Amino acid sequence: MGGVKMADIKFGTDGWRAIISDDFTFANVGIVSQAISSFILDQKEPVYKKREVVIGYDTRFMSDKYAEIIAKNMAANGIKAILSVAACPTPSVSYYIKKYKLTGGVMITASHNPAEYNGVKYKGFFGGSAGPDIIKDIEARLHKNNVKTLDFEEALKKGLIVKKDLVTDQLDFIKKYADMAKLKKAKLKVLVDSMNGSGGTYLGDLLKGTSIKVDYMNTELNPSFNGKSPEPNGKYLKELMIRVKNGGYDIGVATDGDADRVGIVDEKGRVLSGHKVMSLLLLHLLINKKMTGGVVQTVCGTRLIDKISTEYGIKAYETPVGFKYLCELMIKEDILLAGEETGGIGFKNYIPERDGFLSALLIMEMMITMKKSLSEILKWVDSKFGKYVYQREDMSFPEKSRDNIVSGLEKKPLEKILNKKVVSLNKADGIKFICEDESWLLLRMSGTEPKLRIYAETSSEKLAGEYIEFGRKYALSLM
Repeated sequence: MGGVKMADIKFGTDGWRAIISDDFTFANVGIVSQAISSFILDQKEPVYKKREVVIGYDTRFMSDKYAEIIAKNMAANGIKAILSVAACPTPSVSYYIKKYKLTGGVMITASHNPAEYNGVKYKGFFGGSAGPDIIKDIEARLHKNNVKTLDFEEALKKGLIVKKDLVTDQLDFIKKYADMAKLKKAKLKVLVDSMNGSGGTYLGDLLKGTSIKVDYMNTELNPSFNGKSPEPNGKYLKELMIRVKNGGYDIGVATDGDADRVGIVDEKGRVLSGHKVMSLLLLHLLINKKMTGGVVQTVCGTRLIDKISTEYGIKAYETPVGFKYLCELMIKEDILLAGEETGGIGFKNYIPERDGFLSALLIMEMMITMKKSLSEILKWVDSKFGKYVYQREDMSFPEKSRDNIVSGLEKKPLEKILNKKVVSLNKADGIKFICEDESWLLLRMSGTEPKLRIYAETSSEKLAGEYIEFGRKYALSLM
């Protein structure tokens, strides 16, 4: 068979990602698709009997062509392929699965990764990221069967592949979830940075007919993402931050490459961490919308969520990094909100999936309900729960150093960070060193890129930066 060895196709925290034309080739996408088709065909549960799969794709280079390869393979295996008519957000695929009770879905995207990457995400029949058991099963099928395919136009004529608009259903649901009557009367001024991803101008479509003024930046199709990664954080949102502050906007909103994550900028031009966005949304659902349920975050989550959980008597859960773990809990437990430090947040009574659009609308809804600016709300949160400042740095390293770093973290754990005593370790994903004052430092290998991720949460920007630098030097000493 063509393609590369099985070891080169490895699913990480959210699907398989690789560099375009290196490992991410037409042949290898076909191999991955055949493994997914084989998995679907072998399932005995009634939910798999329908054998219909929806396929979406983002704005990356050749994403539409990779999606066609998946569709042709599915059709050749007797699985009806519903293919998006245009680039779409990942939550469009997940919601479509749930609404129409499909077998599953595939999204061609590398999410927030740099432009040279693309990827394949598999979504389960429940409308969310496939869990470790499903992914393990699919991985075991790689290279086991010859890749089947059909002529694309022929498959379309026979109805084996059908092209559909996937986004309208998602937007219609969001309009029912958010309080559009409240948003309709609001006089907010919003600047949206779509980061050249599949978010496009959809946020403005959601707010059509309201008094909210929406301006855009980076909505054009640009597979190089203007030389930046489509990741909605302070590193890549500098222009948005400046324009929000200087343009008199009430809020800046950014969505990542596949629009399942959100970045929020306040009226002073300050970007909020994903932790802060998640905390604000949890408070809004609990206080203003009177909703109930638990909260789940990953091991690199914030102590602020723990404080809010204690204050309002709700159950808090923690998982390894990867929304597939949060998704599993959303399906099994009564979860009000599930979120990651990167701005990916899922909500009760929707899909077990992140949604950047709904996150943005609910932040605006919170501002309107509380009649406060974003900076005023943040000040209120700090005064009520204490200040929590989070930072993250990604560190590249030679591949030969990986084993040394991993074993070193295990064999030479830190006993002190600066002058603070380490009182406990969390080894759920990497190693998290928790200090006596509740500040922490976490080092873990990325599941999507060859990088070591260093995270810290302390009581000030300065101290968080010092923790990150301490963690970087510690990692270098292990190499």
